[in-house]
Amino acid sequence: MSEARIERAGEGELRLIGVLDYSSGPALREAGRALIADSRSALMLDCSAVERSSSVGLSLLLAFMRDARTSGVDLRITALPEDMEKIAKVSGLLDILPLEASRA
Repeated sequence: MSEARIERAGEGELRLIGVLDYSSGPALREAGRALIADSRSALMLDCSAVERSSSVGLSLLLAFMRDARTSGVDLRITALPEDMEKIAKVSGLLDILPLEASRA
């Protein structure tokens, strides 16, 4: 299990990594807010390295969407893990997530 973090993965791309839960959520929230505020007009959030997520992961995505909107950044999410997709579907939130088809 790797340490949860969010990092810049290149120009216009952020990567969410590790286990997203109540212990990792607050630090990820603040780090994500800062990275989004420091970004240009478009960002891709890659979730392919998320190992496991509770509802905290979905909460983070919603907060990052709000941060992006406030900063005038077009945020897209790619490679949403199955557990996060299930939580979003059950919560009725899957349709509002700005999902991008995963890159091969």
